[in-house]
Amino acid sequence: MEQYIIKGGNPLAGEVEIGGAKNAALGILAAAIMTDETVRVDNLPDVQDINVLLEAISEIGASVTRVSRTSALINGSGIGSVSVDYEYIKKIRASYYLLGALLGKYKKAEVPLPGGCNIGSRPIDLHLKGFKALGAKVRISHGAIIAEADHLRGSHIYLDTVSVGATINIMMAAAMAEGRTIIENAAKEPHVVDAANFLNSMGANIKGAGTDVIRIRGVEKLHATEYSIIPDQIEAGTFMFAAAATRGDVIVKNVIPKHLEATTAKLVEIGCEVEEFDDAVRVVATKRLNNTNVKTLPYPGYPTDMQPQIGVALAIAKGTSIVTESIFENRFKYVDELIRMGADIKVEGNTAVIYGTEKLMGARVSAPDLRAGAALVIAGLAAEGITIVDDIVYIQRGYENFEQKLRGLGAEIERVSSEKEIQKFKLRVG
Repeated sequence: MEQYIIKGGNPLAGEVEIGGAKNAALGILAAAIMTDETVRVDNLPDVQDINVLLEAISEIGASVTRVSRTSALINGSGIGSVSVDYEYIKKIRASYYLLGALLGKYKKAEVPLPGGCNIGSRPIDLHLKGFKALGAKVRISHGAIIAEADHLRGSHIYLDTVSVGATINIMMAAAMAEGRTIIENAAKEPHVVDAANFLNSMGANIKGAGTDVIRIRGVEKLHATEYSIIPDQIEAGTFMFAAAATRGDVIVKNVIPKHLEATTAKLVEIGCEVEEFDDAVRVVATKRLNNTNVKTLPYPGYPTDMQPQIGVALAIAKGTSIVTESIFENRFKYVDELIRMGADIKVEGNTAVIYGTEKLMGARVSAPDLRAGAALVIAGLAAEGITIVDDIVYIQRGYENFEQKLRGLGAEIERVSSEKEIQKFKLRVG
């Protein structure tokens, strides 16, 4: 089992390049099988979730060729099965996007109920409601969702709650349905817009992505395209908070600053200087951070995927902060680990009250999920002494070359897999 070992106390400084957006890539790769022509997808993040989804796509008969670490050619003409293997679904929740893609193209799909990070209840009922509205019969049998239809017909669909996954899944199925579909209360996240732009580049007719009403006119078939995925706003935000927590000076490159506005606003509130460029942001923290209150909300609000990272920064800020989690109920599992490092935090339901402490102390902690794991690495970078982060397989699901990028900013961090390597690191850093 691999771990990160970190010697904290170094302010991060320099430049870091952000990869493609994992959450956008997952929807786009699923949509790529909806044509029988070859699709090229560039700026793919080289992370475990993407590799697992490409395996799942290959397993049902699509041709997948890795042109490079960040580019793939996909051809869906050889798909012989609309049934996806459970092995892939239990590893990544987003394999459920194959439901919308297969249903749209073949009018039939069978996908096991999804897995992924245990950050709380993420029901799939809105996805199924959308498929039913388009005319599909949907049932759950032996742990799998089976959706099938003679014809898919456009419909007016209102989502009871804002859901990125349901918006993208319904959008894919509706792209090849007969007639017109309207999705109301749609998610507005950048990766919803990216998935819509990708489908449009294949010949779909989707308007309004990025607003809460998406209008889709179904087309008979989709065609080849070449497409480059947007930068990852969560990876960017993670490095921005790493700069803040370590009192560093970091230029985060290859970003769309507009996508980072909620994160940037909070960094400014807690006392950082943030400078925006066309495709980069610079974060400078010269003194101890200030307290603030934050509530997670759907885009353009503060992202739930950035909640653990701000939690770490506020744990070493002046004064008392309140963090309210309105999206996922299990997002505070990192708090117990932070307390082991000396943080003073009380969690009550969906709210954490954070009493800022002067400094954190290195400890052995365990990553409970993807974003919490990244946040614990930030805590280790800001702490005094040595921190060991276990279960980093979660972090590798969503961050590409994480430790190399941090080392490029001056962090003392290594990936190790034995007690012997841990001892060697401790001896070396003194």
